[in-house]
Amino acid sequence: MENNLKMIPGIGKNMEQHLIRAGYPDIASLRKQEPEGIYLKDCVAQGEKVDRCALYVYRLAVHYADHAGKLPPDKQNWWDWQDK
Repeated sequence: MENNLKMIPGIGKNMEQHLIRAGYPDIASLRKQEPEGIYLKDCVAQGEKVDRCALYVYRLAVHYADHAGKLPPDKQNWWDWQDK
């Protein structure tokens, strides 16, 4: 598996920069992380509350990192990871 953040579905240039500023420069750095913790670090790095949709992207990204790039069939998009 490549280690480029943009390999993760839902991560484009903007979200890649959010992750890098929050201290997650590559896929390996996301392994075994708590998405809520990543979201809080992102808010601190941005100096403001970040849209909650970013949390859903981080949930997908951590799962992707922890499962060698595999996502559940019903959770292929960032919006599939929102609060129920």
